[in-house]
Amino acid sequence: MRCADEPIAVPGAIQPHGVLLAVTEPELAVVVSSTNAAELFGGPVASLPDVLTDDDLTRLREGLAGDLAEVNPLRMTVRGAEVDLVLHRADGLLLTEWEPVAGAEQAGAAWHRRLPTVLQRLSAATTLEELGATLARDVRSVTGFDRVMVYRFDPEWNGEVIAEARREDLEPFLGLRYPASDIPAQARALYTTNWMRIIPDAGYTRVPLDPPLHDGRPLDLSGSMLRSVSPVHLEYLANMGVVSSMSVSLIDRGKLWGLISCHHYAGPHRPSYSDRVAAEFLGRTASLLLHTLVAEGEREGVVAVASRAAELSASVGAAPRALAAALTGEDVTALDLVPAAGAAVRINGQLRLLGATPPADRVPGLVASLLAAGISTTDAASTVVPEAADLVDTAAGVLAVPIGGDDFLAWFRPETLREVTWGGNPYTSKVAQTDAGPRLSPRRSFDAWSETVRGTSQPWREHEVAAARSLAAHVAAAALNRASEDNRLAGALQRTLLLEELPKVPGVDLAARYLPSQEDVVGGDWYDLVPLPGGRLAVVVGDVAGHGLSAAAVTAQLRHALRAHLLRAGGPAAALSGLNEVTSALLPGEMATVVVAELDPASGDVVLASAGHLPVLHVTADGADYVMGGRGPALGVLDTPSYQEERLTLAGDDRLLLFSDGLVERGRGGLPVGLQQLKDAVGGSPADADALLDAVLTAMAPPTTDDVTLLAVART
Repeated sequence: MRCADEPIAVPGAIQPHGVLLAVTEPELAVVVSSTNAAELFGGPVASLPDVLTDDDLTRLREGLAGDLAEVNPLRMTVRGAEVDLVLHRADGLLLTEWEPVAGAEQAGAAWHRRLPTVLQRLSAATTLEELGATLARDVRSVTGFDRVMVYRFDPEWNGEVIAEARREDLEPFLGLRYPASDIPAQARALYTTNWMRIIPDAGYTRVPLDPPLHDGRPLDLSGSMLRSVSPVHLEYLANMGVVSSMSVSLIDRGKLWGLISCHHYAGPHRPSYSDRVAAEFLGRTASLLLHTLVAEGEREGVVAVASRAAELSASVGAAPRALAAALTGEDVTALDLVPAAGAAVRINGQLRLLGATPPADRVPGLVASLLAAGISTTDAASTVVPEAADLVDTAAGVLAVPIGGDDFLAWFRPETLREVTWGGNPYTSKVAQTDAGPRLSPRRSFDAWSETVRGTSQPWREHEVAAARSLAAHVAAAALNRASEDNRLAGALQRTLLLEELPKVPGVDLAARYLPSQEDVVGGDWYDLVPLPGGRLAVVVGDVAGHGLSAAAVTAQLRHALRAHLLRAGGPAAALSGLNEVTSALLPGEMATVVVAELDPASGDVVLASAGHLPVLHVTADGADYVMGGRGPALGVLDTPSYQEERLTLAGDDRLLLFSDGLVERGRGGLPVGLQQLKDAVGGSPADADALLDAVLTAMAPPTTDDVTLLAVART
């Protein structure tokens, strides 16, 4: 049996220091009872009216109409003896638990009169250690246990004794740690809803319920104070020499933070119900103080981190176009945000490292592996990413936060060797082999056992993680705003590159279409119509590599430079040569393709030159062919390229179609298939330039993943 399989909420039995009766309402008829009920009531019990006095029955019914938590306990008299009756509801029944007053140890009225002073001591505590010490001392005072410990859980649910009050002859447990397996997950879940548990005698014989099932299932005893506990837990207590135990939960904002754990060694021990309630009240009061004291202990660090976070956020806001520099090049850098040995900033795919970090080629993979595993914070990175075991000198601990795409911010902490003392070896087997097969068995030795913990860093604190995430959010927002602004500017810039109205040229029919990509606000396509001296007309289609604001800016420069060269150069080839000089000198690293067709409207003569652009389609009455002459390298590829010219004549209904690659690049077939499809599409097309473009777009149905530019020229 595994810990997770233990039926601790439905054990089917209670402890023998009380009696349980499950009754219906309003009849109060008994449907389930513990088998020791006859010992308390003098015989079988069919209903509560049969065993209560009229006054007690009246008080019970009045109590059932209100909040049971405010009623408990009801002091009743059963066969002349005082009994504390505790009520709660489960499985559609009223569960009544009867605990005799006789035999319970009493702290006395004097202690309860001092309760305001005790509460004042708790609220006056200024540190977690002081709160724990006060809590342990006062809970021991009211309950009389030999040892009372305040026990805190770490993020992995291992426990540490942070305070204790004990009998002088007992060895101290202060500072000892206990593994998470000592209190399995289902027990911790129960502790979160049921604040107090008591075992007056760990050597008890369990008392079964009769009948064992109600409506075909065991009765839910998760809220019962008499609930029988796991045999494994009883064996655990026996191995520690504990005869009686009690625990009170410490809960911080709905989450189990720790326990007040009480042990008695001298023999069975049962504090009275009122004394146990007083101990629970102290635990609840301390729980309300936990968050304030934990935060107070971290206040200095919190303020420092918040101050640096504010400075970094201001730098990011002031330089949205230089985010990496804002985080790495100012007086306060990303490395200063939280205590760490190194930091990494990756923005727009560019990685910058600060301080002591893993090698640059290892950082992106380490961060990606952690984030893919759903872990952004770890003090033992090699347990999540085993291949990072050799990085413990710089990255035993990692705090990583994404900021969009593959970009991220990350901080690194080196390995910190720690000496940890456990209450017994936490690695001893929890399974014992018996004739009936394997069964759970708690370890037997609780002698202090020390180990050196390797491969871990100082843990990341909650406020440090919050600050890192907040900074990442600021960076992501700045990047998004920058991208939005860039797109707005690029859109405005590109609109200036598109002709609002095509020029009126006698004897020439012109039409143009520009379809922007749906994936990018702005692409690199452009077209132009430039009237030249002597009545000639230059028709241009170009495509700059890239998208966005930078592409639009390059497009604007090339468009205006080409216009100037066309006006004074001796033909399109010479104009392209001049434009290439501009590109090489003023726009290094940029690349573009352009095709220029100079048309003489009077004669129909056309001179073509292309810088790496797709061929122009010449459409005639007999069909369509691509003009393959006059082609040269793309702009920016060579310093001194040679551009050639091709000549043809537009006669009758001839048309020229200039286009960008977005029209024909598609699917598996790629460019060759697209070019052939376009050639087939213009066969038999109308002579009108506008109608030609409409027919082409209908036939080609270009995808929306790239911008598309078309320009048609025909003689009238």
